[in-house]
Amino acid sequence: MLTRRNFLKASGAAILGAAGLGAYAVGVEPHWVEFVHRSLPIRSLPPSLQGSTLVHMTDLHVGGVKDEYVIEVFERIAALNPDIVVATGDLIGFRKGVDGSMARVYRHFPKGRLASLVTLGNHDYGPYWSHPEIAAMVTDTLRGFGLIVLRNEICEVEGLRFAGLDDLLARRFRARPVLAGLKPSQPALVLSHNPDTVDLPGWDGFSGWVLSGHTHGGQCKPPFLRPPVTPCRNRSYIAGEVELSGGRRMYISRGIGHVYHVRFNVRPEVTVFELCRA
Repeated sequence: MLTRRNFLKASGAAILGAAGLGAYAVGVEPHWVEFVHRSLPIRSLPPSLQGSTLVHMTDLHVGGVKDEYVIEVFERIAALNPDIVVATGDLIGFRKGVDGSMARVYRHFPKGRLASLVTLGNHDYGPYWSHPEIAAMVTDTLRGFGLIVLRNEICEVEGLRFAGLDDLLARRFRARPVLAGLKPSQPALVLSHNPDTVDLPGWDGFSGWVLSGHTHGGQCKPPFLRPPVTPCRNRSYIAGEVELSGGRRMYISRGIGHVYHVRFNVRPEVTVFELCRA
């Protein structure tokens, strides 16, 4: 029998539970980084790279998240002594722009033994993704710390080619001319911030891996269900491995930072790949 006392107890428990979940989603999970370890099979991988470690970061949103949090993640990555480190865009939070946080944080960027590569995302182009001068400042700052910034460019590391594509929402994405520089017989990876780019023309002849971010994994989602909000047009692009047409495969990281300081059931992610021959 439901008495007034039982009703008040149940209501109180529900309120406390909701408050607890809210405190967790705001105070715990946004900084509870998961290091995801998995293999990355690449066709014709050079023998010298067999077993090498490639660390993938994305969506750091520096300036919009706590500096100390990002620096701590950098230190944990550096302790792994990675061979290659890549970051796929949204390096800053556009609301803050390029301020003191960027230089303060990125001087700690974990360097790969062989290379440290970066591409840009929409936030790196400032408000409305329409300020190339901000992207230029981001690029100059990162290059000043010894990072290789790929903006529709290709870089080779020990025989493995990396094609870094510029951002889609900033209208700087140029797949066709860049990927035309990759021979089908060459081992290659593509770095592209926005997963929606894989549905656009220009990928003919490429059948390797694409590393992306942008989605934050939805940032909040109910258990066993899809997140209610994702920033991609293709709603199947949320997080993790996705099989694509043409023999391509994509890995979407949940990212390190956040736009709004909340995560629930979608922990931030650093992906640690072990390179192997497909």
